[in-house]
Amino acid sequence: MYGVCLRYYPNAEVARDILQDGFIKVFEKIRSFRFEGSFEGWIRRIMVNTALEYHRRKGDGREVEINEESMDGQELETLDADYQLLLSVVASLPQQYRLVFNLYAIEGYSHAEIGTLLNISESTSKSNYSRARTILREKVSQIEKLEDYAVLHARTI
Repeated sequence: MYGVCLRYYPNAEVARDILQDGFIKVFEKIRSFRFEGSFEGWIRRIMVNTALEYHRRKGDGREVEINEESMDGQELETLDADYQLLLSVVASLPQQYRLVFNLYAIEGYSHAEIGTLLNISESTSKSNYSRARTILREKVSQIEKLEDYAVLHARTI
């Protein structure tokens, strides 16, 4: 759940505060869990809502399953490095774009739901998502160009 909190606020201290507040809510509301769906999903929703509440209070602007058994150590290290790089690129988005991107692309909310959660219009949610994707594409493209340059430069040495 800490990873969920970090996706919304990449500052470790803030993410820990959100995580703590979220688990307090989990313990306070444990009796309301209706055993419909997964317990993890229920907790995740509480963490996302706690992060959004933090965002509203502050007032400023999907899990992938990987079969690690079939991968060797080098592939796992590369995968972990790529994952960390992707997280840092998403974390570098402006906050509003990051919130909308996480809610839509990772948590699976609709733009109408995001609009309600963030108190913005559905079209603003769509626009923020589109801009976030554009920024992410540009940053990934820049990283790829740097990697290509590094490979070419290493071959000439």
